[in-house]
Amino acid sequence: MTRDALHKPTAPVPPTPPHPSRWLALGILTLALLLVAVDATVLGLAMPFLTEDLEPSSTQVLWIGDIYSFVIAGLLVSMGSLGDRVGRKKLLLIGSAAFGGLSVLAAYAHTPEMLILARALMGVAGATLMPSTLALIRNLFTDPRERSFAIGVWGAASTAGAAVGPVVGGILLEHFWWGSVFLINLPVMAVLLVVGYKLLPESKNPDPGPWDLVSVALSLVGMFGVVYGIKEIAAHGAKPAAFVAGAVGLACLYAFVRRQYTLPAPLLDMHLFRNRGFSASVLADLLTVLGLSGLIFFLSQFLQMVQGRSPLEAGLAELPAMVGAVGAGLCAGMAARRFSVRLVVAGGLGASGLALAGLFGLTPDTGYPLLFAVLLIVGVGAGFSFTVTADVILSSVPEEEAGASAAVSETAYELGAALGIALLGSIVTSVYSNLTLPAGLSADGAAQAKDSLAGAVEVAETLPGQSADTLLTAAQASFTDGLRIAALVGAVVLLGAAVWAWRMLRHTKLETARSAHH
Repeated sequence: MTRDALHKPTAPVPPTPPHPSRWLALGILTLALLLVAVDATVLGLAMPFLTEDLEPSSTQVLWIGDIYSFVIAGLLVSMGSLGDRVGRKKLLLIGSAAFGGLSVLAAYAHTPEMLILARALMGVAGATLMPSTLALIRNLFTDPRERSFAIGVWGAASTAGAAVGPVVGGILLEHFWWGSVFLINLPVMAVLLVVGYKLLPESKNPDPGPWDLVSVALSLVGMFGVVYGIKEIAAHGAKPAAFVAGAVGLACLYAFVRRQYTLPAPLLDMHLFRNRGFSASVLADLLTVLGLSGLIFFLSQFLQMVQGRSPLEAGLAELPAMVGAVGAGLCAGMAARRFSVRLVVAGGLGASGLALAGLFGLTPDTGYPLLFAVLLIVGVGAGFSFTVTADVILSSVPEEEAGASAAVSETAYELGAALGIALLGSIVTSVYSNLTLPAGLSADGAAQAKDSLAGAVEVAETLPGQSADTLLTAAQASFTDGLRIAALVGAVVLLGAAVWAWRMLRHTKLETARSAHH
């Protein structure tokens, strides 16, 4: 052995060289995330065609729409932790292959039960993709500034996917049958598998410990129960079954948390929440999505059923939110370093809240310029907030736990979306149910018209001209009133989240968050 070799270990360790194909690899990871996000929203437009073909019951329609997000929400933490153990690249590629195969099963489903099963299994595959993409970004980008930009691209893809879903769905459904909204997944998954296999580096926890199946079950049942309970209460009111589901879910989540403290290798290290930046960012994420998701969900109905736009026109009308989110996401890291994490996150949330408050003046005849401005500002605010909080969450933890921490960020998103649609939805429904009906409606017709705006539109089609116009005008005005109140509540939630972020992220910096573990 040479003298040089003997002295080599004492030399300073050089920084890890950047991965040569990291930007191309980021493109592949973004593609995977885009697909999962598109799949969450594209089905909404296909529902009328699918319902006509498969003839599902009203309960089956709900399950077809919701089961995908239920399963994703329930399995994110478990799959993030599994990726840390078996390898994030391996889990991503297996999940991608499964997602493609199950998309075919969904596209050619002949019964509602078969479609529900396919959507549930797609949720399992989707849960493997989301935390793996963010955790791999953590390992691909060793430079903090590059990583912030990469997380901005990742966040922009997530927002863009949800916004592009209705547009893609609108284009496909004008030319093809409803199954086409699932088959678009296949070419994307094929590219992801081939290029991802060659380009992506493998990464995992070198000493992970066993994967605790009891924790997996508690996490799945807990999240599923809570999200199901919230959605059921929103859709059907305070029924005992929904409260039971929610209570069982909360009990399982409590048991999950207790169990993590006793395991030598927990699925999720609960001590992460002692990090002020981490826990503040998770809650800010949850409140942001809660305030926004319900509004976007009901704004789609407003654009179509109140203002009479086609599904494609409604999808295009909501694009300013995506443009704002993408633009802000790409420069959020730079802004957080130049100013401060608390200013960018709290400022983004505050701007979104004030923009939502502007919808309190909404009427059925409101022109597009107001909606354009609100959607653009909301998108910019959300883009700044989401990107910086994702960066803080990911950089607050040791590299080997990147998958589990990424999954916490995603879980906050899913839970916030469920809560938002449920809470703001119940406000819209409650205000709408005070609808004044025209005289002469049958008991069944009156019940259907009071149930939802879509129901009122159906009933109006069976009435003579003057009665139909009276019912439609009243229903559209009541729905708009509900939307105005929901927007105001969403604004209050976002402004509250802004105050919380300003207070809790006081000493958080992107650089310090990283250096804490080096």
